[in-house]
Amino acid sequence: MALPNELAQTIIDPKAYSNREVVDEAFRTIRATAPLVKAQLDGFEPFWVVTRHADIKEIERQSDFFHNGDKSTFLTNIEGNARVQMLTGGEPNLIRSLVSVDGKEHKDLRGIVFPHITPRAIKPLEEQIRSIAREFVDHMLSFDGECDFAADVAFLYPLRVIMTVLGVPQEDEPFMLKLTQELFNNADPELNRARAELSPEDMLKSLWETTMELERYFAAVTEKFRANPTDHINSLIANAKIDGEYLNHRQMMGYYIIAATAGHDTTSNTTAGAMWALAEKPEMLAQMKADPALINAFVEESIRWEVPVKHFMRSCVADCEIGGQQIKAGDWLMLSYQSANRDETVWADPFEFRIDRENNPQIAFGYGVHVCLGQHLARMEMRILWEELFKRLETVELAGKGERTISNFVCGPKHVPIRFTAN
Repeated sequence: MALPNELAQTIIDPKAYSNREVVDEAFRTIRATAPLVKAQLDGFEPFWVVTRHADIKEIERQSDFFHNGDKSTFLTNIEGNARVQMLTGGEPNLIRSLVSVDGKEHKDLRGIVFPHITPRAIKPLEEQIRSIAREFVDHMLSFDGECDFAADVAFLYPLRVIMTVLGVPQEDEPFMLKLTQELFNNADPELNRARAELSPEDMLKSLWETTMELERYFAAVTEKFRANPTDHINSLIANAKIDGEYLNHRQMMGYYIIAATAGHDTTSNTTAGAMWALAEKPEMLAQMKADPALINAFVEESIRWEVPVKHFMRSCVADCEIGGQQIKAGDWLMLSYQSANRDETVWADPFEFRIDRENNPQIAFGYGVHVCLGQHLARMEMRILWEELFKRLETVELAGKGERTISNFVCGPKHVPIRFTAN
């Protein structure tokens, strides 16, 4: 059985993800009829569509059987895959980062930063982050009752936090935001490098140009931190060694790029999505003002709700069975985190934003050895922002129509117009 083409086209279409309900409905149908099914679309290598929470956890758990880096880690057509390999000398991904390597290389690379961003390690950052949060709460309230929360707060606050942790000067933040949006929103004419609709060939050219611009920036970062090491994350990357040797060029550049881009963009998407949900259900604000302990549940539900990373691809290295289906060596699989976080067998009312869930095993950060490296920092910075904002926010509602980015990979709100009162 193959996935009907109409459903397959919907779940790969970047424009469909700008209307989350369309994609949610497509995945609801797939989960109900064929939750692990192969898509066969013209121009694409056949791939399995994995939609259930349990199946994704099982695949993520078996990292020796399901690799990230043997093929593209992101859904790409056959022509695009061939062009990437021409640019990279045969590698399947433009950027060689933690999300696109496996085995010992992944373990060694992850070990460079992991000890520095555990819950205990980041605890001393709390007051510094709280100071940043207060600055952005003041910034929001300076708009005198109306703002675009996505553009005016959610894009900027996580950016400031991660750039502070990395050791990037504040004056470079607009540059990093611009390149991050170009990298993750290449299909969106409002945010991509050309500010225009792009052909697939031009999209790849644009991504390559953005990647090269980031690499030029981080070449100077390496020189700076090797001359004068600090305790910033970028300094750890610049001076890291594996088996006595500095990271090679692609390892180092991939590390810098994923830390500096995914390190804030996913949190920005979740923060914007949380405010959108709050503006639609403003009674939650009164609940959290009365009981601030509910803010942790609000953060966790916003992660489940927004699911900023929509998918990753895996490739199977040995014949096996998942979810009752025979998966063959060489098969390619699309893990849909959006679908898994709406799985009716895991959550009651999965299409409702609720902060009263007793159990919320969201899988938006992934699972297993590839679980998001920055998950604890992301939770901390979101919690602190809401703690500081809810002390002063009295009411909030939507002041217009929200808009979402056009992307089938990393996607979230790009405009969240709100009207508010504050003390």
